[in-house]
Amino acid sequence: MDPRAWLDDYESRIADLQRKSVDLQENFAAANGRATSQDGQVTVTVGPSGALMNLELGHRACDLGPARLTALILETARSAQKVAAARVVEAFEPLGADTEAMQFVLDSIAAHEEPEEDEDAYEPEPEPEPEPQRVPPRPPVAAPQRPVRSAPRDDDEDDDNQPW
Repeated sequence: MDPRAWLDDYESRIADLQRKSVDLQENFAAANGRATSQDGQVTVTVGPSGALMNLELGHRACDLGPARLTALILETARSAQKVAAARVVEAFEPLGADTEAMQFVLDSIAAHEEPEEDEDAYEPEPEPEPEPQRVPPRPPVAAPQRPVRSAPRDDDEDDDNQPW
């Protein structure tokens, strides 16, 4: 291969890598995941790293109670994270499926995945009713008494020494 053809090929490859790099950055930045619960009461948006970006609750979400609402938020967030992970993989696909970068992404996603659970298996425990607390009655408190003042002295000597 002559030096000019080699240089042209090299410059072409560099330009291709630069274009792919820009595309990767744009696609990765846009690899958000969004999911809505089946009942529509919870919508979660996460970024490419899986970090929570937005949480929207429907007008009846609080009617679910704290335990069920918490479980629904977590379940919906996991769904949104799976969507984001798939979009991250799509962002890296133009670089090639057999690249170290793609393997790193796939390994990172696999390391953070939780085992699949049977959706019907989760039943939130009912919240226990708080037991009434017995407070012992307070003993009666006597009213504070004023100090008794002693009668003024008739001693003339003391009057000269005490200005009050």
